[in-house]
Amino acid sequence: MDNTFTSFINDYIEKNQHQFTTLSDDIWDHPETRFEETYSSTLLADALEKEGFHVERGVGNIETAFIASYGSGTPVIALLGEFDALAGLSQHSACSEPSPVIENGNGHGCGHNLLGTAALSAAYAVKAWLKENNLSGTVRFYGCPGEEGGSGKTFMVREGLFNDVDAAITWHPESFSGVFNVKSLANIQTAFRFKGIASHAANSPHLGRSALDAVTLMNVGVQFLREHIIQEARIHYAVTNTGGASPNVVQADAEVLYLVRAPQLDEAQDIYQRVIKIAEGAALMTGTQLEVRFDKACSNYVPNRTLEHAMFNHITEFGIPEYTEQERQFAEQIYSTLTKDDLRNAKLNAARSGGEKGVLWCERQGNKVLTDEVLPYVESKELMYGSTDVGDVSWVTPTAQCFSPCFAFGTALHTWQLVAQGRTSIAHKGMLLAGKIMASSALELFLKPELLAQAKAEFHQQRQTAPYQCPIPKDVTPSKLK
Repeated sequence: MDNTFTSFINDYIEKNQHQFTTLSDDIWDHPETRFEETYSSTLLADALEKEGFHVERGVGNIETAFIASYGSGTPVIALLGEFDALAGLSQHSACSEPSPVIENGNGHGCGHNLLGTAALSAAYAVKAWLKENNLSGTVRFYGCPGEEGGSGKTFMVREGLFNDVDAAITWHPESFSGVFNVKSLANIQTAFRFKGIASHAANSPHLGRSALDAVTLMNVGVQFLREHIIQEARIHYAVTNTGGASPNVVQADAEVLYLVRAPQLDEAQDIYQRVIKIAEGAALMTGTQLEVRFDKACSNYVPNRTLEHAMFNHITEFGIPEYTEQERQFAEQIYSTLTKDDLRNAKLNAARSGGEKGVLWCERQGNKVLTDEVLPYVESKELMYGSTDVGDVSWVTPTAQCFSPCFAFGTALHTWQLVAQGRTSIAHKGMLLAGKIMASSALELFLKPELLAQAKAEFHQQRQTAPYQCPIPKDVTPSKLK
């Protein structure tokens, strides 16, 4: 390990690990969904303020968003932290079977209790180095709420909060270590509400106009649309209001929420307009009124290869955590609950990201419960068939992300198995590792202006052919989970 800043970062985070794991566990204990993360946001903001950061709260007109800054002048390097949970994924910690703490309660099924805390640990470590060496420049922690179905960062980008940032660094918990080196899908999420006329379904059905029928017809129409869109696109839906529980009433109100994804924003927008036409047709067929409510959107993620290469060097430098026999036994228990499809899909994603080297990595992984080597890096042209609001940050400043191993290999995101592992020492080790990688990647940009200049040159070259357009209209505000 480098005897200068990486050694300093390693020692700093190890020395303060109890503080970071305590913060992460406290957030895990208080799972809050999008834009309702009052406890988690306050916890992190207060900790940063106590550490000597200048904290601006409620930024971008979002109550739970904040920015914590230390230093002055350039460069300005951003570390992105998330802390929102998911509905319906309550689960006891360190338990290898489904066991909700609260029935249908919230749970950290994507590891965001780890995500935000690791970024905080990186911000602390960078601040300590800058202060000890009397270096100029600004490190910022961005408290980013509402990633899960809310596109919090997209709203923050729209409000200009990243306009003076020179580069951004973040990560995501995973079951392996490597670089997030693929493009993601842009998306648009919209609610379609139909208003009809209630009536007695037996005595006077001819007087009614069924909003539920409109939702049903819309869903059928979109089902036929799926054959006629590009194969990389995705359309998802959830019926959020069926109008009631009485079958002998013609339902006067019903609503369905749609999420459209595609590799490029303009492709998603084209599909979205076709979905609107189908909704209008359903309203015409049923004699109902249609209200379209734009909920949120985000852009596709644009990799910055310059930053990725630099980050990968730190990933390999820090390596993989060492695990105790007790940790391996618990990981075995979780691993035994995963299906062959879970494991096959995990290896497929890793192979897609790592190319031919990734395929060989998967072969070496075999049936290992915990990974023991870093996923090789390639400049992948593959797609991740999901979305992230980090995408919008990547459109306005050079951005890099890493993965860090926090779970048994093959653990899928948004599952009870992931929640069960998010408060364990296995997850803590992955979180601390991510903090070290992010801090070292950020400090290298402070210490090597030529590296930052190269990353920015790559970024500006990309923007010449594709200028940024925020996918969320100006009049749309963040909405909480209903």
